[in-house]
Amino acid sequence: MELDQYKEIISGFKHLEVLANQVVEGFISGMHKSPFHGFSAEFAEHKIYNSGESTKHIDWKLFAKTDRLYTKRYEEETNLRCHLIIDNSSSMHFPKLENNQPFYESKIGFSVLASAVLMSLLKKQRDAVGLSIYSDKYEFYAPEKGSDRHQRMLINQLENILKTPKQTKETDTITFLHQIAEKIHRRSMIVLFTDMFQDGDQEALFNALQHLKHNKHKVVVFHVIDEKRELNFDFDTTPRKFIDVESGETVNLYSENVKEEYEKKVSHYFKKLSLTCAQNKIKYVPVNVGSSFEKILTTYLAERQNF
Repeated sequence: MELDQYKEIISGFKHLEVLANQVVEGFISGMHKSPFHGFSAEFAEHKIYNSGESTKHIDWKLFAKTDRLYTKRYEEETNLRCHLIIDNSSSMHFPKLENNQPFYESKIGFSVLASAVLMSLLKKQRDAVGLSIYSDKYEFYAPEKGSDRHQRMLINQLENILKTPKQTKETDTITFLHQIAEKIHRRSMIVLFTDMFQDGDQEALFNALQHLKHNKHKVVVFHVIDEKRELNFDFDTTPRKFIDVESGETVNLYSENVKEEYEKKVSHYFKKLSLTCAQNKIKYVPVNVGSSFEKILTTYLAERQNF
């Protein structure tokens, strides 16, 4: 469902939970058009039948409608555990928004709303959710739980991110991904929202991502970008001062003089990210700020089926 339909109710971010719930409800209502036909609005009550399981709880009525085997899921069952990680460094607070722009058109705003949307879906599926937030320090950690009180606390933390704009702060992704990996002991799905701006050794970054896979965790990386500016380098022909939002360093230039070389290097970097993640069995998904959340939700559901 397109976010434009909700702009009237989210001029600010006071309705973060309401908006997240509406996005999920809209997604579920349209699932009959998606590859996940068969879940329906009640998919939270079922799980896919795995060969070798008891056939006692197979929902034969649902099988007749979908030609796929699902078993009924009960409240007391232990469900999936999901840990969301948000990179809250200064570069994630790009671009700077005008007064009339919705918050989800910055990288951090998009990541916050995407996380709230996933929390809403996890709640419907009675799954446990945890949250980590980092920048140049480990700002917040909460283990995976499924209670309403716990989720309200996480939503409050997400809103706090938007209330506190970042000053010049560099990213220390490598250090904190290793720390987060050490904290998560039970097998979980780990979902990372980051713009992948990390100075230093790229191999060390991928070692940190690989560390997240210990204990057989499944890892999904949503690479959050402002496609117009960061991928296509779409600026006018006037001279501009470009400022590194993490270091504060500046450079004056005409964008057209570096556009071709810039785009070539960015394209190469993205391809390397995608290839290295694939080699390490990490799901890598580039997402553009302000876009629909369908890619995020369908990715989550696809990975959940294979968990």
